[in-house]
Amino acid sequence: MSAFAESLGTAVALVLDADPVLLHTVGLSLSVSTSACVAAAGVGLGGGAWLAVASFPGRRVLVAVLNTLLALPSVVVGLIVYLLLSRSGPLGAWGILFTPGAMVIAQTFLVLPLVAALARQLVADSLRDGGDQLRSMGAGALTGALLMLVHERWAVATILLTAFGRAVSEVGAVMIVGGNIDGVTRVITTTIALETSKGNLPLALALGLVLLAIVGVVNAAIMLAQRAQGAGLAGAR
Repeated sequence: MSAFAESLGTAVALVLDADPVLLHTVGLSLSVSTSACVAAAGVGLGGGAWLAVASFPGRRVLVAVLNTLLALPSVVVGLIVYLLLSRSGPLGAWGILFTPGAMVIAQTFLVLPLVAALARQLVADSLRDGGDQLRSMGAGALTGALLMLVHERWAVATILLTAFGRAVSEVGAVMIVGGNIDGVTRVITTTIALETSKGNLPLALALGLVLLAIVGVVNAAIMLAQRAQGAGLAGAR
């Protein structure tokens, strides 16, 4: 118990003293996860909106596949991206394996199904309630779907925050494609795993505390977004 208390005390000191290694690791983690969520939002929101209103053979199969990808393990995503970016892979000429860029790509693929699936469901539910009004105003199917994303902006914010929480807390994908290189590709989760195995428990614990704080802030933001959406719906009535 005394060893845990000592490690915890040192960990808190590292956080309060703004340890340079800790700050760099946290900054890189936030940068990679934010970039991945921005990229996933650009594709996933539009793709999900389109899938909510599209009509073509195999649509239900595509939706089922998309929903299945929600449970895709991060290590599998990392393996696929590794094979794509490796020297013998189709994107090996890019030369970005074991760089933050590769980590962004891996996390983008990881959270893209989440953003697309939730956006599709959000648009489909919203159109059931307000689709007739949009059609009466002459809006096309895709236009109406995109307008619903704008109208349900707080729900969209919740989707993106959920995706960020998923990205910032995963370890498998970034470990595989980033290589966990000191000062280059070490993010919060990979550093926790490495430092724990090395016995450097104070730094691992300090990063764990920071990660818990980040996840807590994300969850609080989700709750505020949901409350704002509820207030908006009440005001509309």
